[in-house]
Amino acid sequence: MERFKRVVKQAVPRAFKTIWWIFKITAIVSFAMLLLKYTGILTWIAAAVSPVFQIFGLPGDASLAYVSGYFINVYSCIAVVSTLDLTVRQITILGTMTLAAHAMVVECAVQKKTGTNITYTVILRTLGSLALGIIMNQLLPGKPVFDTTAVNLSDIPFFNIQNEFWPMFVVWFKGLVKLAVWMTVLITLLNVIQRVFYEYGIMTYISKFFSPLLTLFGLPKETSFLWIVANVVGLSYGSAAIMDEMERGGISDRSILELNTHIGISHSNLEDLMLFAAMGGQWYWMLLFRWAMVTLLVWSLRLYFRLTSRPTSRPTSRP
Repeated sequence: MERFKRVVKQAVPRAFKTIWWIFKITAIVSFAMLLLKYTGILTWIAAAVSPVFQIFGLPGDASLAYVSGYFINVYSCIAVVSTLDLTVRQITILGTMTLAAHAMVVECAVQKKTGTNITYTVILRTLGSLALGIIMNQLLPGKPVFDTTAVNLSDIPFFNIQNEFWPMFVVWFKGLVKLAVWMTVLITLLNVIQRVFYEYGIMTYISKFFSPLLTLFGLPKETSFLWIVANVVGLSYGSAAIMDEMERGGISDRSILELNTHIGISHSNLEDLMLFAAMGGQWYWMLLFRWAMVTLLVWSLRLYFRLTSRPTSRPTSRP
C-alpha cells in the first residue's frame, strides 16, 4: 500500500495541473462558439462553406455539424447530426471527417505541448480530414447528385440573434460543469494507472503485445502506451498521461512526430467512433479509412527522414 500511495501522490498533482490547463481552453472555446451560435454567425459560416461539401457527398446543412465538431468536439457534431436527415453513407463520411479533425484548438494545444508544431498539426488534420471526405465519396457506393445552384449569402443575415441568451447560457454552463467532473475523474484515474503500470512493470508487457500492430503502422514500440491512451480516451482526456510520458524521456523527437502524425488523425477510436456508429455510421469504414491514411503518412514521413538523413534526436532523461 505504501508503494501504491507513493504512486498516487506523484500522479494526482500532475493530473490536476493538466486538467486546469485543458479546462481553461475548453471553456473559452466553447463559450466563443456559444456566442457565435447565439448571434447566428455560426449559421452564416456553415452556409458559406456548404457548397464545398458537395465534393464530400454531403448536403449543405451537414457543414454546420462539421464546423461545430471542428472547433468544439464530437458531441457538438453529434447533436447537430441528430437533427438532420442523413443517410448511412453520409453519416459515415461526415463521421470520418470529424473524427480526423475535431476539438482542434484544444487538441492542437495538447500536441504542441508534446513537441509537435501547431501549424503542422492544423494543416495535417484539416487537409487529412478533407482528403478523407473526397476519397470516401469517390470509393463508397451510392454517390449522390446535388443541385449545383450556388448559395446566395446575401439572403442569409450575418448577425441574427437566435432565441434568448440566458437559457442557452444555462445549458452551456451545465454541460461545462458535467464535462469538468468527467474530465477530472478520467484524467486523474488514467494518470494513476499509467504510473502504476510503470511501477509494477506492466508497461513492458503492453509494449510487447502491441508491437506487431505498431510496426505495421510504422510506429516505434516505445510509443505503445501513448498510442493506447490516444485510441481509448483521446487526446484531450489523455493529455495528462501523454505529457507525463513525454517528460519521462525515452522517446525521440522523431518518434514523437511520427506518433502525433498518426494519432492526430486516428484517435478516440472507442467512444467517439461508437457514437457515430450509434447514429447509423459504418464504424469499420470510419476506422479503416483513417488507419490507411495514417499508415501511409507515417511511412512517408519515415521515408523522408531516411532520404534527408535527418538525425534522430536522442531522448533526454527528465526528472
